[in-house]
Amino acid sequence: MTALAINCSHITKSFKTKEVETVALRGIDLTVSKGEFVMLVGPSGCGKTTLISIIAGILHQDDGDCWVQGQNYTQMTASQLLDFRAKHIGFIFQSFNLIPTLSVVENVAIPLIINQVERQEAIKQAGDMLEKVSLGNRLHSSPNQLSGGQQQRIAIARALVHKPSILICDEPTSALDHATGTKILELMRAINKDLKTTFVVVTHDARIYQYADRIAHMDDGTITDITTNTW
Repeated sequence: MTALAINCSHITKSFKTKEVETVALRGIDLTVSKGEFVMLVGPSGCGKTTLISIIAGILHQDDGDCWVQGQNYTQMTASQLLDFRAKHIGFIFQSFNLIPTLSVVENVAIPLIINQVERQEAIKQAGDMLEKVSLGNRLHSSPNQLSGGQQQRIAIARALVHKPSILICDEPTSALDHATGTKILELMRAINKDLKTTFVVVTHDARIYQYADRIAHMDDGTITDITTNTW
């Protein structure tokens, strides 16, 4: 039996204010195998971002269990959770979230420095990862000197540089034209195959569904259907 990277069981999450309670997740069950490429799709407000935030350890669920790489977040202290995320989780944001005052290679080195890798070694490893995404010739450029597609590749390199087990992506092609978005998905899929990194991707872009192993369709805080692509 294939080992699981993610096992979400009966996950619920609500957000409360003085006036109203908004139910975001209503008993989510989801498993993702190690090395799998899964997309979460559905209308805005259906709970996709809430779910990936729980998988990434950014949010805590109200009820249910979320096991990631065999670890249950609810059984960790805050410092243990931070350490686990730093080592095992990569995150690609909808906006690239690059630091404009740092060079490309310095941006990519950030996760290594957080993991206490010595700066010179961190810069070397960041440069090696940028070579893998075909940006080895732009190490010392400023992010604002690069195109949107190039900035997204920097974000991918930054998310991968510390060799996470799981890469979580929130609308990675939303700021890109279709041709560039297709190239980014081809790059992500190649990384998935070469490094066996598990991918969980939130997207509204039906044109990239073909790159997933499985697609989990969400609506109103539930998973309504899961479809499998046949290659």
